[in-house]
Parts: sequence; structure tokens; C-alpha cells
Amino acid sequence: MDRPSWDEYFMQITKLVATRSTCLRRQVGALLVKEKNIMATGYNGVPTGITHCDVTGCLREQLNVPSGERHELCRGLHAEQNAIIQAARHGANIEGSTLYCTDSPCIICSKMLINAGIREVIFDRGYPDKLSLEMLTEAGINYRQYTGEEK
Repeated sequence: MDRPSWDEYFMQITKLVATRSTCLRRQVGALLVKEKNIMATGYNGVPTGITHCDVTGCLREQLNVPSGERHELCRGLHAEQNAIIQAARHGANIEGSTLYCTDSPCIICSKMLINAGIREVIFDRGYPDKLSLEMLTEAGINYRQYTGEEK
């Protein structure tokens, strides 16, 4: 029997979570995992009860905002933010967790992950935000890009 490694298993789930995204530019999924248990999930999209971007149009597209810049100019939340919020709403202690994410975090998400006590970040695709990874390093948070070679 060819079972997936834990990293492969969790990364596959992040891709499924990303399919719930309502973002027109990039579909992102995130998991917060502690002791091989999923504590919370998140995908990028607008807050609950707010009109989705497929109806309103993408504000970032309308303003010609490049990827990786001016994160505040968006109607949506990032997947990592939604995972942290979901954990808080349900009373899940995520300190010491590992974040699995389809994309490496932006600087805003990295700051939140640092203060939430996340110990490791594993991502599939890169993201154009060098400062984000520098701050994770300075905070002593291990991060790595998933290569799919672990078994």
C-alpha cells in the first residue's frame, strides 16, 4: 500500500480547501495542524455576508495593484488569516502548530503567524514577498517549500 507522507496528505488537503476560494486572481488554501490533527482551515475570500468578487469585480484588478503589494487594497482575507480566525472562533489552541498552505505567506500573514505562535510553515508555491520570509526567519519559525519528495 502506497500511503502519502504526512506532508503530502496535508498539502493535498490545502488544495481541496483552496477550491472554496472566491478570489478571482489566486485560489489559496491553508491548514493549521498540531500533532497531526487539523485544528483549522481557511481559504481566501471576502468576509462572511459580503458580496463575492465574482459579482463586484476584483478591486486589485480595477486598481492595477501588482501581486505581492498593497495587501490592504482587497475586499478579501487571506487563507492564513481565515484559518487563524476559524481557530479563534472555535477555541482551538494553535500555538505550536504547523501551517500548510498552497502559497507562501505575505508579510501581513507572517506577522499574524508569528504572534499566533506558529512553529513551522510549509507551502507549495512561492509568493513575491521577500520580507515575509525574512521575518519568519528572524522569529525562528522554520519554513520550507514543499517539493513532494518526502515519504
